[in-house]
Amino acid sequence: MVPKRYHRGSPLARGDVHLLGLNLIPSNRIHSNNSVVSVLDEEDHVVVEKRLSNDLAKIIGLIKPWQEELAGILVESTFNWYWLVDGLKEAGFTVHLANTTAIKKYEGLKHSGDEADARYLAHLLRLGILPTGTILAPEHRAVRDLARKRMQLVRSRTSHILAVENITVRQYGARITSNQVKQLTSEMVDEMPFPNDVGLAVKANVAVIETLSAQIDLLEKRLLLDMKERPNYALLTSAPGIGKVRLATVNGLEG
Repeated sequence: MVPKRYHRGSPLARGDVHLLGLNLIPSNRIHSNNSVVSVLDEEDHVVVEKRLSNDLAKIIGLIKPWQEELAGILVESTFNWYWLVDGLKEAGFTVHLANTTAIKKYEGLKHSGDEADARYLAHLLRLGILPTGTILAPEHRAVRDLARKRMQLVRSRTSHILAVENITVRQYGARITSNQVKQLTSEMVDEMPFPNDVGLAVKANVAVIETLSAQIDLLEKRLLLDMKERPNYALLTSAPGIGKVRLATVNGLEG
């Protein structure tokens, strides 16, 4: 059935192909709980455009009348897209994930607004020149996210290790190695000739390093367990320079 707002001579009534650009606003922006949905025809005319709350049922309800005509749904999001992409694919839509970092328009600041961005992305999809990202299966995304969490913890631990190294340089004029920092305990810090407040600062770093190291070990064991279940595990570990932890991280990030 043709929606009332479109007459029989319109592009929609003629059954032309339509594209949808869905700009999912990331949670770190002002509008943290809504999305901009734009449906365009083959001449880039806006068929329907609306800002909706991040409610899957509402979004599907808006675009459902054009499901058979849509050439694809394009989602632009920095990170909070899992619920939307999975829901749309389950509802039978063809979904693409925009790689915004590879789109020239997205270099530098954006001044055009969410509606214009959604239309522009749909325009690129129509032309067949839209850079897209990989949509991994949910089970692979879980491993990737775990690998990313490990990397986050490693970076955090490194910052605390460097803090201890810098303190020793300031106090002694000589730097201890990162491996030596990892071996430090609160008791060992007490034996070092630091002023009381400096020693307390070092012990705070050491306590965080110990906690992060324990969690990193836990995540690495889980990642390695997942890797061993994959058929290419033996082949990849036979390559020079690829250790088990590196393999788990790379495989996790790439799915």
